[in-house]
Amino acid sequence: MHTAESDRDAWQPYEITNDAAGTQDLVGWLDELGPGRLTELLVERKALVFRGFGVAPGAVDPVLARLVPDRLPYVHGNSPRTKVGGNLYTSTEYPQQYTISMHNELSYAHRWPTRLAFYCEKAAESGGATPVLDGEVWLDSLDAEVREAFAGGVRYIQNLHDGFGFGKSWQDTFETDDRTAVEAFLRDSRAEWEWGPDGLRVTQLRPATAEHPVTGAEVWFNQADQWHPAGLGDEASAELYDILTPDEFPQYVTFADGTPIPDAYVKQILDRGLKSAVDVDWAGGDVLLIDNVLLAHGRRPFEGTRRVLVAMSDT
Repeated sequence: MHTAESDRDAWQPYEITNDAAGTQDLVGWLDELGPGRLTELLVERKALVFRGFGVAPGAVDPVLARLVPDRLPYVHGNSPRTKVGGNLYTSTEYPQQYTISMHNELSYAHRWPTRLAFYCEKAAESGGATPVLDGEVWLDSLDAEVREAFAGGVRYIQNLHDGFGFGKSWQDTFETDDRTAVEAFLRDSRAEWEWGPDGLRVTQLRPATAEHPVTGAEVWFNQADQWHPAGLGDEASAELYDILTPDEFPQYVTFADGTPIPDAYVKQILDRGLKSAVDVDWAGGDVLLIDNVLLAHGRRPFEGTRRVLVAMSDT
C-alpha cells in the first residue's frame, strides 16, 4: 500500500492504492485508519481517491458506512438523479455529451453535506472523468469586478411544478407529497415560499462564498452559474427565453437585491472553474471522497455506459 504525495502548488487528489491486490480490502484499511484520522486526512488533502481495492457493487455499503456515516437524503436537490438504495443515488443524470460545470453540492441550500463519496460501478468507455476544483483557487481566479459584484450574495428562485412542467416537481425535490413537511423544511431553511395553482415557488438568499469550519479558507460557494440561463449555452438559453420569462424559469438566480447577473460574469465563472479543475479518471471499483466545502466537482462528457453513485454526509 502506498499514498501519492502532492504539494499545494500542484494540487492533486490524494491517491490511496492497494498495491498488493487482494491482501487487504478497503473496509479493513479504513477501520485500521479510524474515523478521526480519516477526517483529518480529508481536511488536509481535500480529496481522497481509493484505487485498486476492487470494491464490488454488493460490497459498497460497508465502505460508504465508514466514509459517509449517517448518509443524508438528497432533499431539496435540483439535479435529476435516481435513488438506488438507502440514501444512495446515481450521479446527476444529464445527457452524456455535455459537461456538468463545477459546483459544490447543495451550496444554494441553508444546509449542505460536508463530504461526498462517489463510487464507480462502471467506468465509461471513454471520457466521464469527475473534475474537482479547489474553491480557494476558483475564487482567486475570478476578476475583482466579479468577486465584488457577488459580495452581497445571491437570490435563488425555484418554480417547482405539481407533476407536469419543466424541471423537477416539488414532490421529487423534497422526496414527499406532504405540503406540511415541505413547509417545515423551508421554514427551517429560512426560505420564502408561495403555493400556486401549478406548484411551488421558493426564494432563498444565500452568500456567494463560504468559510471552511476547520481551515478557515474562504471559497467560492454558490451555484449562480448553474441556475443562470447563460450557463446553459447560447442556444438553450435563447430557447428558454422564447418560451418563458425569467420569473417563470424552473430555476433562476439574481444578485441578492434582485438585479440581473450579467451573462459575461456567468461565463467567466464557468470557464475559469473548468479550466482550473483537476480530472479524476475512473476505473470500476474506484471510490472518491471529497470535502464538499473545500472542493467543487463536475463531470466531463463521455461515450458508452457510465454508472457512478454518490452518497452524502454531514459528518
